[in-house]
Amino acid sequence: MILFPRNLRDAASNAAHLLVYGHIADLRPMPTSLVDDGPKRSVYRYRSPEGVVPAGPPVLFVPPLAAPARCYDLRRGCSLAEHVVTAGRRSYLLDYGPIGFADRDLGFAEWVGEVLPGAIRAVSRDAGGQPVQLVGWCLGGIFSLLAAAADPGLPIASVAVIATPVDTRRIGLVAPLRPIARLTGGVEAGMVNAVFGGLPRPLVKRAYQLVGLDKYLLRPYKVLTNLDNAEFLAQIEAVDNFTNSMLAYPGRTVAQIYHDLFRNNALTGDGMDVGGERIRLRDVKVPVLAIAGRGDGVAPVAAVRPLTRLLENAPEVRFKVAAGGHLGVLTGRSAMRTTWRHLDAWLDEGTVRHGIRPQRREVLAEI
Repeated sequence: MILFPRNLRDAASNAAHLLVYGHIADLRPMPTSLVDDGPKRSVYRYRSPEGVVPAGPPVLFVPPLAAPARCYDLRRGCSLAEHVVTAGRRSYLLDYGPIGFADRDLGFAEWVGEVLPGAIRAVSRDAGGQPVQLVGWCLGGIFSLLAAAADPGLPIASVAVIATPVDTRRIGLVAPLRPIARLTGGVEAGMVNAVFGGLPRPLVKRAYQLVGLDKYLLRPYKVLTNLDNAEFLAQIEAVDNFTNSMLAYPGRTVAQIYHDLFRNNALTGDGMDVGGERIRLRDVKVPVLAIAGRGDGVAPVAAVRPLTRLLENAPEVRFKVAAGGHLGVLTGRSAMRTTWRHLDAWLDEGTVRHGIRPQRREVLAEI
């Protein structure tokens, strides 16, 4: 049986729009200003819309390495960055820049010990010395938690992690790798580093598509039956743009993820050795919000929930489950009614907890 969209007039209009303009989604990034530029680190401040004067503790979006920083700014109308900025919050973005073979020796010591702390301090300075509210997705959440645990002196107000797995035994996709790792001693991660210098961009992209293989294979059918739904088509287009922009993973980082996180499940045990220091989640001493996606295959609910017991010294650990897969729980069409509302409440409480300070003159001049 052949299925067609319900509203043929809207379907025809959308098809004509695609034919004439080549796209439906508004992929313009939110405007930003560069506030800090260091090794493997660029920090941007989002510009507030006219008439909006941002206030409260600053928010820093921390992306994972392979995903482009635009994961927080997928498309206009369904952009977490747009949502947070228009709500009147000082908002910043950490961008690692392009990663290639020359970066193969960069590992957790650099990302957790240098790059992210430098970004946090830069944001705090730009916001008049206020502590920073971190928002990390996937590996960006792990980086945020480890940075908070490693250096209690960092100006961190709170950490919100979305789709951040800490118990890798609960990840079905990883389970087949463990018997192989026990037999080989994990040497394959070192081989990837030696041969490729890391995971190349095309391989990272294919891995992301394979995670949602069922949705990927059903894409033509879903596009046809939703041709009358401009929002659906725009989201599909934005996700395709996102996956086509995937970055490479440095080899040393790949080896550490494989050995420490996947093979040894270090975050649930005695922690990770980062730059010669043992970092444990129990050393996090700031409030933490953790959000898991109900349909997430990369970070299933069972892999995120252990944060509620591992963060034993955090003054508060709030755990929420929202609709969506790995990217969808962050910036899917349903995220604005679930994940974003949880995050709004969390950031509002941070504003109450830390107060509202007057804007710096140089910031006001740009608004």
